[in-house]
Amino acid sequence: MLHTTTLRKTGLAAAAVSLSIGLAACGADEPTSADEPTSEDTAMADESGDTGDGGDAMGDPAAQTYGAACGDVPTEGDGSFDGMATAPVASAASANPLLSTLVTAVGAADLVEPLNSAEALTVFAPANPAFDAFTKKQLNGLLKDKDALTGVLTHHVVPEQISPDQLTGEFETLAGDTITINGSGEAATVGDEEATVLCGNIPTANATVYVIDAVLMP
Repeated sequence: MLHTTTLRKTGLAAAAVSLSIGLAACGADEPTSADEPTSEDTAMADESGDTGDGGDAMGDPAAQTYGAACGDVPTEGDGSFDGMATAPVASAASANPLLSTLVTAVGAADLVEPLNSAEALTVFAPANPAFDAFTKKQLNGLLKDKDALTGVLTHHVVPEQISPDQLTGEFETLAGDTITINGSGEAATVGDEEATVLCGNIPTANATVYVIDAVLMP
């Protein structure tokens, strides 16, 4: 019997930060301090994208991913790494050609909004070929059983963001059970199925995604 649980919906908190810079007028006898940035310095920093902490805060989404299947991700558009980085996780997955079967399942379970509105997640996302382990009859039956489907899908989601070097260990899932990950980075295997990572560390607006080669069963 599949263990199922109701996915708790959480709101995605919006944060707004405003920065105001006051420029004091300087007289001829009051030179600007060498430690104080001038308007020319600020303009140059803006043009270069330098944030003062080592570079662009977003970075290059494609550069942080790894795995053989990453080459199958589009280089442009909503399904690209850049496009996925700006969208919440369910919406981001819907544009990725590797995940069309998973996206159908998420829609059937009415999990799009709960996943999109969560604050921080790690999603182990089965690629399309992973569902070949099911017969067509089995897959159709699962898609029609919302409770069972929800249990399976939430078993793939951890309510925290996990970087590749943090993968090793046991993690509680949104299904209320746990998954065990052995190894880290490209060597990691996920769950009892020992799923391997096909494309890992994909950033979205509210989640980190690892595309895997098997469906994890609760």
